Amino acid sequence: SPIVIAISAICVVACVAAVTLGVSKYGHNGNDGPKGGGDDHKIASGTKAIQSICQPTRYKQACETTLSNSAGNTTDPKELVKAAFRVAKDEITKALEKSNTIKAAKDDPRAAEGLEICKEVVGYAVNDLERTVDSVGAFTMDNVDDFLEDLRVWIGGAITYQEVCFEAFENSTSDAGTKMRSFFNVSRELSSNALNIITEAKSMLQYLDIPGLDLSALGSGAGSSAHRRLLHKAGTGVWVAGEMPPWVNDPKHKIMNVPVSQIKPDAIVAQDGSGQYKTIGEAVGKVPLKNEIPFIIYIKAGTYKETVLIEKKHTNVILVGDGPTKTIITGSKNFADGIQTFKTSTVGAVGDGFMARDIGFENTAGPQGHQAVALRVVSDFAVIYNCHISGHQDTLYAVRGRQFYRDCTISGTIDFIFGDAQAVFQNCKLLVRKPGPNQQCMVTAQGRTEEKGPGGFVMEGCTISGEPDYKAVKAQFPAYLGRPWKEYSRTIFMYSNIDDCIAPQGWTEWRGTFALDTLFYAEYQNKGTGADTSKRVKWAGLKTLSAQQADGFTPAKLFVSGDKWIPQTGVPYAAGMFSAS
Repeated sequence: SPIVIAISAICVVACVAAVTLGVSKYGHNGNDGPKGGGDDHKIASGTKAIQSICQPTRYKQACETTLSNSAGNTTDPKELVKAAFRVAKDEITKALEKSNTIKAAKDDPRAAEGLEICKEVVGYAVNDLERTVDSVGAFTMDNVDDFLEDLRVWIGGAITYQEVCFEAFENSTSDAGTKMRSFFNVSRELSSNALNIITEAKSMLQYLDIPGLDLSALGSGAGSSAHRRLLHKAGTGVWVAGEMPPWVNDPKHKIMNVPVSQIKPDAIVAQDGSGQYKTIGEAVGKVPLKNEIPFIIYIKAGTYKETVLIEKKHTNVILVGDGPTKTIITGSKNFADGIQTFKTSTVGAVGDGFMARDIGFENTAGPQGHQAVALRVVSDFAVIYNCHISGHQDTLYAVRGRQFYRDCTISGTIDFIFGDAQAVFQNCKLLVRKPGPNQQCMVTAQGRTEEKGPGGFVMEGCTISGEPDYKAVKAQFPAYLGRPWKEYSRTIFMYSNIDDCIAPQGWTEWRGTFALDTLFYAEYQNKGTGADTSKRVKWAGLKTLSAQQADGFTPAKLFVSGDKWIPQTGVPYAAGMFSAS
């Protein structure tokens, strides 16, 4: 029926295939439109469906043209999308290998590293989009909220990855970055279109609430259960959109509140030789690829001077230490030494399901190192508990995905919590440190690039203050709650204690008037000297929240399914309002 075709297009073809970075081959067929036969009938039906699909998008012409030019003969939406991603993956690889950007990068070290970062993150994007395709057969009306939210997070992640690619060319001396941005221009528009379509999909489905609606084309019914079981085979490392990852309810996963003495780790790291490994990297290397069973790495007390990367293929890794001041992972990579920000992290967690507790992550490059990341979290469904994350500029890079931080201490100077993750910080201490000469201090620099993107930082029940060395010089170096890194930057401080380390203006600009009308910043029921909003900046993007709106930013609501995966880790968790003590 026309209704089934429209829903199939919204939830499968346009929402997924449009995000294949501008080089995919996908199609659409329908049974509506004027009477006729053969190819004319198919063309008219397809055109009408495409126009409907593209209606809520920002770049309608790009949406309609790309879909129209790539229409195929198959009527199976799943096969169309799967073929689209196979072609997209091949074409992206070929384009990166043959582009002028690659040639220009050879004589420019920063551009050369930027290119490598692009290859890495574009691979992440394709991986997430392929996972979206694999989820198509599991769609049912019963899990529509979770299904659409998963797609929104994954597609939003694909957009973020492209932005990471562009940022990777910062300070390169050639025109490599400009060429790369131009190369991805169409894909960026189509990614935005896909995000807008998926955001509107729920309201469309509600509007089409017709009794007896047949959703078999979307994989509902008995067939979808079998498909879920196939997707959840051991060793796949993936899960179906709309359902929780398979490890969430594994009893081994619920260890965040279990004494270390009662934990049975899969690997033990100890510098004195009392464990199986002397370095964390060795232990991470033993994690099974695409792991679905929690893999616990116990890191005994000590200072570990190493760079640790938990790759995309290393899923469901849990790091457990002896305490954030006892088990410390330290490094000093930094931008001033010629390393791009993305690669400066002491610890990088990319694989989904990453968790850490009782560990210190630090970057000791100091203010003179400029961007120097201590912890970079790309993982979806990440939980960080009772950890210290310390550095100066760009301490914590919360890149994308759903992330929950509880009882952590995060310290730094410039933009020391940044990225585009959908992240809640609950009962955390956010401490400003003494900066370098002529520097200001900003707690956050949130990087949402789309108005309907899922990213945003929520500081709930936190304490915002300064370390002793900063308090002694705070009159000389103002500190602010944040500034807009990207056009639709979104940050909310609520139920928190803000002391006088924060300047009365509260927020500061990134560059002139950039994003001041489009950002979304809010403060709700905070306390402390620095919580006085009477002298705050008067930007159009500064919002006043109602109680109902504030409730929408609590973990249970912001994550849509927060109650289904955060408590299962054993981490202390308040689903709704949580006030600082």
